[in-house]
Order: sequence, then structure tokens, then C-alpha cells
Amino acid sequence: AGSRRWHGGLGTGPVVDFDFVMADGTKHRVSVPGGTNLLEAAHHNGVPLEGACEASLACSTCHVILPDDLYERFEDKLTEAEEDLLDVAPGLTSCSRLGCQVLVDESLQDRQIQLPKHTVNFYVDGFVPEPH
Repeated sequence: AGSRRWHGGLGTGPVVDFDFVMADGTKHRVSVPGGTNLLEAAHHNGVPLEGACEASLACSTCHVILPDDLYERFEDKLTEAEEDLLDVAPGLTSCSRLGCQVLVDESLQDRQIQLPKHTVNFYVDGFVPEPH
């Protein structure tokens, strides 16, 4: 296998493979270098996770749901600002996080990150975010 070059917003760690589980239950496999946040991982792999504020911690459109054990692993990095934004996210669960605030590491290898069943998107008319 050849080497990969990553551009814009992606981490520099070892490549991690995991699945985003869409609202309809289908899975979308992604591969990104460690250190990439979940929002950028989604954007660079065609996963429809909005991120209206471009990871500036000003909205909740990149809401994702982590498996219980992964949530516990990343829970210490949850800030009050993120908690406040999650309070307005539709479909909030006890394992909800903002994708822009969770960095991919080896603990995500072969795991599943759930997209919420419902969202409140800021974009309209079927806009799909593109990587920068």
C-alpha cells in the first residue's frame, strides 16, 4: 500500500479506521490520521456532519454520539462551553459530544460513531459540507 498525503485540518498520527453510523443505520467507513477531530474526519470522507461554525465551538451541528466506553475515555476533555452547546442539540444522549471537540486516536480503531437521528442544520437546500 502506498503512503497517503493528508491536507488541511487533519492530524499527523497513525491512521485510524472507524465507522460513522448514519441516522438511517447505514455505516460509512473512514480512515484518518490520529489527531484529526471527528468533524474533519467526516468532512474529508463525505459524511454529512454539518459543522456550521467550522469548529469554533459556537454551534451544535456536529453533534455525535459515542459508545459508552469511548465517552468515558474522552469525558475529561468536555468543557462547560461544549456542555452548554450540547444542551440545544436535538437527540442529546448521555454520551453526546461535539465532533469538533473529539480527536481521533487509537481507541477509535474499528469503533462506531453514531450520528443523531435528527439534526437542526443551519444550511438549507441539501448543502453538503466540503473539506477545506
